[in-house]
Amino acid sequence: QVQLVESGGGSVQAGESLNLSCVDSGGFYSGNDMAWYRQAPGKQRDLVAALTSFGVTIYDDYVKGRFILSRDKAKGTLTLQMNNLKPEDTAVYYCNKYPAFKYNDWGQGTQVTVSS
Repeated sequence: QVQLVESGGGSVQAGESLNLSCVDSGGFYSGNDMAWYRQAPGKQRDLVAALTSFGVTIYDDYVKGRFILSRDKAKGTLTLQMNNLKPEDTAVYYCNKYPAFKYNDWGQGTQVTVSS
């Protein structure tokens, strides 16, 4: 069964940090480029950061310099270190292959709430 499990979200104050983790429990995505996406209430799901097989990391301009994406293929994990969080970062965060579309399988996501 294809399964991506996200964790690490929570409620924090602006300026604090969170570390999100995504586990590819079945190893299904081991050959894919991977990414984190987020969806704020009433908005579409957008790319946050992606890591390609060539070692290139792509960041949304709004998170560049604050978020760090890393991957451990051996463990099947994708980690998003989020620093200096802002209220605008409040969203449900999902991991998936890159690129991913609405019709792809999505996990439950993990909620991040940042208060000012």
